[in-house]
Amino acid sequence: MTLMKSLMGAAAAVALTAGAALANPALIFDLGGKFDKSFNEAAYNGAKRWADETGGKYLEIEMKSEAQREQALRRFAESGANPIITTGFAMSAPLADVAGDYPDTKFVTIDGWVDAPNVHVVSFSEHEGSFLVGMLAAEASESGTVGFIGGMDVPLIRKFACGYAQGVKAVNPDATVISNMTGTTPAAWNDPVKGSELTKAQISQGADVIYAAAGGTGVGVLQTAADEGILSIGVDSNQNHLHPGKVLTSMLKRVDVAVYNILKDGADLEVDKITLDLADNGVGYAMDDNNADLITEEMQASVEDAKAKIIAGDIEVHNYASDDSCPVLNF
Repeated sequence: MTLMKSLMGAAAAVALTAGAALANPALIFDLGGKFDKSFNEAAYNGAKRWADETGGKYLEIEMKSEAQREQALRRFAESGANPIITTGFAMSAPLADVAGDYPDTKFVTIDGWVDAPNVHVVSFSEHEGSFLVGMLAAEASESGTVGFIGGMDVPLIRKFACGYAQGVKAVNPDATVISNMTGTTPAAWNDPVKGSELTKAQISQGADVIYAAAGGTGVGVLQTAADEGILSIGVDSNQNHLHPGKVLTSMLKRVDVAVYNILKDGADLEVDKITLDLADNGVGYAMDDNNADLITEEMQASVEDAKAKIIAGDIEVHNYASDDSCPVLNF
């Protein structure tokens, strides 16, 4: 199937026909698919909310290979799509190559970095949200050993891991934090079998709470944790419902809100470089009926206190991405 045919057949996309209006926005999902129950799905949920509320239409494509990245960008730009939203840091390089060729098109990179006058950059303070769920992990752990399983081994995911470890140590300085990455290629985002294997390995080392920041791979982590009788922590989207009573919480990264707001602005989007943090509710932790029995009032009060102190600047959460170091975790 050609790229254009896949664009035309995408579930939430508007068909690109000869007589169609060519001013629709576009959304490019990263590898792992839009229903990864995590990062991509958060982007999809934001777009769906916008479409449901406004009746608007948008184009979309799910990346199947690295080779499609630049091709998708150019096809959308040439079709007149505006703005074009990309998800994932791996879109940075192709977007940097393409953006200058379409100066009248506004592009968006979520989690990437491109310094261009027509590229809107959205990033998140994942280390802050990870600190909070790390605190909860330490409070819930009975063994004093907790785990972290990341997707692709890149600075962004180390940023999650480092913030998490710092939150764990803030509660229990003697805690052990086991950290593993799934791989070094984009395939690491969609390997639930490997996620399951890593989960079992960490359990064998004593981990009784494991935080997964691994896209679709995390589904395997959460499933195995539930099967083995330990707690897990989800990421990006609220994953508490996947295994009620077994998922301690989820570190929320409001990609859905970012996409919704971008689509709402449409071609009037003001290009900027923004970082969404705890103060913006850009990151946080999930509480609902599915995990209400797992988190006591005292645990939540402690985390809310830390949240307020982070926002006020009284607690500084180390940002691995700023200097490629982590004082509380060795990679």
